[in-house]
Amino acid sequence: MEPCLESMKTASLPDLPYAYDALEPAISEEIMRLHHQKHHQTYVTQYNKALNSLRSAMADGDHSSVVKLQSLIKFNGGGHVNHAIFWKNLAPVHEGGGKPPHDPLSSAIDAHFGSLEGLIQKMNAEGAAVQGSGWVWFGLDRELKRLVVETTANQDPLVTKGSHLVPLIGIDVWEHAYYPQYKNARAEYLKNIWTVINWKYASDVFEKNTRDLDIN
Repeated sequence: MEPCLESMKTASLPDLPYAYDALEPAISEEIMRLHHQKHHQTYVTQYNKALNSLRSAMADGDHSSVVKLQSLIKFNGGGHVNHAIFWKNLAPVHEGGGKPPHDPLSSAIDAHFGSLEGLIQKMNAEGAAVQGSGWVWFGLDRELKRLVVETTANQDPLVTKGSHLVPLIGIDVWEHAYYPQYKNARAEYLKNIWTVINWKYASDVFEKNTRDLDIN
């Protein structure tokens, strides 16, 4: 068996860095509990199951199962990776949620989108336009040395569009992220979630990944 696959650790559900009701009224306690305990946990469970099955299939030389398991690993592994970022992208208002980013990210946003409001409007428009389920991302393109807004389908992480893309903020636009509270009003959910966006986290990731770049 491939050493890298044998040594790959199984995933585990991360603890939230805040209480389930801490993001109200933007995101209800009910949604946070369901989203974290049920949906994210399911991605973790199914990813680990698929990873173990892949180990067995490779050891047995079962090529057809190896191929079939790739999509399960991508979907559930992506669900785990995306949600692990998503929880960090949020913060209660009393802990800085919604507080605008500081420089150098603030200046970079102004340079590439005109203003923070311009970025938010673009993110909201792109997120509302996602057909079916997916994610809208604010990221850093290290290759082009610029900030970008991208969308991905289903549970595809931003990195599936290129290894040079670094996610700064990812917003889940699957119905399970908002339906119990907002019903089919995805646009209202997108409008309100900015009141609990953790710009400090985004700024930290941006600064870590631009130390060797000039993107302004």
